[in-house]
Amino acid sequence: MNYLAIVGAALVPLIVGMIWYSPKVFGNTWMQVNGFTPEHSKGMNMPLILGVMVLMSFFMLAPIGMLCIHQLHIGSIVANEEGMKDPNSAVSIMVKNFMDAYGTNFRTFKHGMFHGFLASVMFALPIITINSLFERRGWKYVALHATYWAVCLMLMGGILCQWA
Repeated sequence: MNYLAIVGAALVPLIVGMIWYSPKVFGNTWMQVNGFTPEHSKGMNMPLILGVMVLMSFFMLAPIGMLCIHQLHIGSIVANEEGMKDPNSAVSIMVKNFMDAYGTNFRTFKHGMFHGFLASVMFALPIITINSLFERRGWKYVALHATYWAVCLMLMGGILCQWA
């Protein structure tokens, strides 16, 4: 595991959010669709909010990694096989041979971005849309947040797939 890549991927929503929701990009739109004023942010505990944001980003990495890195599945299939912990067992040798032959297949930034995009369409967009329906938010709200998460998930998937 490349822990630097994992930390980098976890910081993507924070970094993209700082740009995406800045007044020069979509910050004013975000305030408008939420009915916020500049005074709204006064009194917010930003260190706590940003810390929880990064923690939640780490939580997202496990399923994103499973979507993007197909080689993780072989380990889950044989994890409980007898002899798996013995490097000289038949199952361990089979996994090693498989990984030697196919361990780098589909391990590209582009492939990770593709799966990040799929995750944004199949998970983030429906969740944001459903919540916005009950909160009586408009489609501008959905578009603003769904595209933010599409960018984040694509970058996170790309980073994990290429370097983790």
